[in-house]
Amino acid sequence: MNGAFLTPTRIQAIGRNTFTELVRQKVFYFLLIFGLIVIGNSAFLAKFSFQEEFQMLKDVSLGAMSVFLSLLSILATATLLPRDLEDRTIFTILSKPVPRYEYLLGKLLGVVILLTVSTLIMGLLFLGVLFLRENMALGETRISLAGSPQELAAALAEIKKAAFSWDLIPAMAILLMKGILLSSLTLLVSTFATSGIFAILVSASAYFIGHLQVTAREYWMSGIGIHWWTRIFTAFVALLFPDLQAFNLSDDIVAGTALPMGIFWQTIALGAVYTSVYYAVACFVFESREL
Repeated sequence: MNGAFLTPTRIQAIGRNTFTELVRQKVFYFLLIFGLIVIGNSAFLAKFSFQEEFQMLKDVSLGAMSVFLSLLSILATATLLPRDLEDRTIFTILSKPVPRYEYLLGKLLGVVILLTVSTLIMGLLFLGVLFLRENMALGETRISLAGSPQELAAALAEIKKAAFSWDLIPAMAILLMKGILLSSLTLLVSTFATSGIFAILVSASAYFIGHLQVTAREYWMSGIGIHWWTRIFTAFVALLFPDLQAFNLSDDIVAGTALPMGIFWQTIALGAVYTSVYYAVACFVFESREL
């Protein structure tokens, strides 16, 4: 055992094996196919104007990616430790000179690879469908307005403006960051959970709390004569759970609002900080757990 705090080769080996195990599980193929079908069908959901159709395509596709990545991050991570304990793989790994924090980091790395691959596949399919629909719309417009050059140029420019936007790329990156954050949260829960089902239920509850906490806080803090314990409780919840609504920037992008790079990097930094904190707490809990 060398004196390095982290050994990349060991972490990569655990991460690679974790990714391979997750890919082999049929439930993830089902979820992936579900996401792909939703994205593919979204191009044929409506036959309104081109602007409305492109808006619906982007709205449905980004929404499906958000749901799929959140489900995948929780379900994939929640089963890692219980399965290793059940088949006693964890004892074989930890009996070697592998620190527990490297074991957890390797597991998290495997899930991150899975989420990244899934995001790339869905993103490529989504952009492919968007590109196909854009070219179909351009072709139909060229035929219908062939006799009016000025109207044709204006209509083509309008279609291109409504179809692809470079802001879609950072929007998908933010959805991936949200999935990684949920994975680290679920990994923390699984270090003290007694079963995979328990970890899934707790993580799903944290997911809903993260999405609803801002609305709940505004409701509680809007009254007159707010108690001091209400302020402390809301502050504690806001500190313990990330505001997942902050990762929901897709609505503005679909509506045509440009995504400022400052907001993008702030959201990525928020996800990275919570991911690091959850991982650090998971290591602390797992170090003291008797196996």
